[in-house]
Amino acid sequence: MSIIRNAAALIRDGGLVAFPTQSLYGIGADIYQPDSVSRVFHAKRRPKDKPISVLVGSESRLSDLASDVPEPAYRLMKRFWPGGLTIVFAAHPSVPSALTGNTGKIGVRLPAHPVAVALLDALDHPMTGTSANLSGHPGCSQISALALEVMSEMAIILDAGPLIGGAGSTVVDVTKRPPKVLREGGVSYPEIRDCIK
Repeated sequence: MSIIRNAAALIRDGGLVAFPTQSLYGIGADIYQPDSVSRVFHAKRRPKDKPISVLVGSESRLSDLASDVPEPAYRLMKRFWPGGLTIVFAAHPSVPSALTGNTGKIGVRLPAHPVAVALLDALDHPMTGTSANLSGHPGCSQISALALEVMSEMAIILDAGPLIGGAGSTVVDVTKRPPKVLREGGVSYPEIRDCIK
């Protein structure tokens, strides 16, 4: 656990950490440090208008991030959290606009991987959870496949071995009525539809 505590300290100090989220590796940064968030965009070569998702250690952290949690979101969280579902909410005014890509929305996920859970617990507040890849390229399911441009920006890499890979998390926008699946990943569209119908 000392490695996890060290990684959390590096994030608090403004560093970036590669860590396993579930099916893919992600980049962890302090969401409240603009320079750290900018470095995530730089590491991924990600356009500034593309939002970055956030990981939370518990559902109670949502009040810091979402200005509204509609009823379908509670059903989705009850069924699929922790796990491979990112839910897009209307962002709380305190959420840095860089994270939202100036969309006014924020994607949030409660991860299931024990390393991600331990890191969030040690950090004790939300962190970025975007995939550790160059923007537009496939996600990274093992550290040996991490792009050099991304790897060079990491303060530390938490290597948990090969992950299952795949499309990453499913993304559902609950600001829409009815909620809209933006990307199908670990949770299937029929599962989402059955949960919120």
